[in-house]
This record gives sequence, structure tokens and C-alpha cells, in this order.
Amino acid sequence: MLILDQITAMDPKVIQNISQEVYRRFPDLRGRRPRVQAVKPGQTRSAGLASTSSARYLLVFAGRVATSTGKQMPYNVRVVVDEQGKILKISTSR
Repeated sequence: MLILDQITAMDPKVIQNISQEVYRRFPDLRGRRPRVQAVKPGQTRSAGLASTSSARYLLVFAGRVATSTGKQMPYNVRVVVDEQGKILKISTSR
């Protein structure tokens, strides 16, 4: 698993702060490291996010949850942040 993209110049302390917020909202992801990648301006689909030109990053946390039948189901938590580490959007897969 790729932990941190070599091209990405995001401060590790910022990643740690974002991770703490994700762990608070999704306790089963505690200890998981995100994949980090830079997002090109205009690449996000949300109209509210596409209007500014500052650098954005996408952090993807991968987890697994047990279903009622006992099987493991993978899911992702995607976090879009600005260059200062402010969380702009959090979404999850099913």
C-alpha cells in the first residue's frame, strides 16, 4: 500500500491532524494510514469546491467492516483538504 506519494508535499503534522479527525468520526479506521495525492484545480466535482484555485489534497483511508452475515466488506473514506489542512469534504463508499 502506498502511504505517501513522493510528489505530494503535505506536512506530516497536517496529515496527523486530519487523521485524528477521521479516527474520531470513524473509530474502526484508527491506526490506518491514508493514501495522499494532490488534486488538480477543477478536478473536484462539487460546485462549491471548484471555485478557488488553492492546492487541494485527497486522503483516502481504506477499512473493512463486518456485515450481519459475518463477511468482511471493504470501504473507503475520502477526505478533501486544502493546503492548510482544513477539511473541505468527507465522503464514504458503501
